[in-house]
Amino acid sequence: MSSQTRPVKLTIEDYLLFPDDGKRHELIDGDHYVTPSPNTRHQRISGKLLISLHTFVTQHRLGEVFAAPLDVILSEFDVVQPDLIFVSTGRAAIITEANIQGAPDLVVEILSERTRKVDERVKRDLYSRYGVAEYWIIDPDLETIKVYRMTDKGYLRAAELAKETKDALSSPLLPGLSLLLAEIFG
Repeated sequence: MSSQTRPVKLTIEDYLLFPDDGKRHELIDGDHYVTPSPNTRHQRISGKLLISLHTFVTQHRLGEVFAAPLDVILSEFDVVQPDLIFVSTGRAAIITEANIQGAPDLVVEILSERTRKVDERVKRDLYSRYGVAEYWIIDPDLETIKVYRMTDKGYLRAAELAKETKDALSSPLLPGLSLLLAEIFG
């Protein structure tokens, strides 16, 4: 008989014991991910996009937009803190006083050198598995945005937009929204 041990999966109960140390702590499939606080470029992009999305969503009464840090609880083993989150009015029941409990309609992650692999692979698979309708991956270095949309077969890359080609960001989740990448990356 083999004496192999199964790796321990951390749960939300473990997550709640993590230190409040200014770093982003997340659980993905029971594994603990820690990233340092973001740099100023990341925060500028996040702030511009937050203001634009919040203004648009509020004016059109489409739902709510939130910024990290805010826990999104997808399961007992999956707790993440996306950079930006949109929850539509029709799904407002997943918003609690403490966190988001379930898959948001839209999740935005802004890449950094330390988060690139996790955001582009691990989190994309996670968000697809839990049914996040749309996932935007923003690359500050390349000044691009990849847009993934849910299909019956999982995520499909619906667009890859670039500042240099004067593209605008839009979404069927936010009818009428059109944000120039030049404004986002400024």
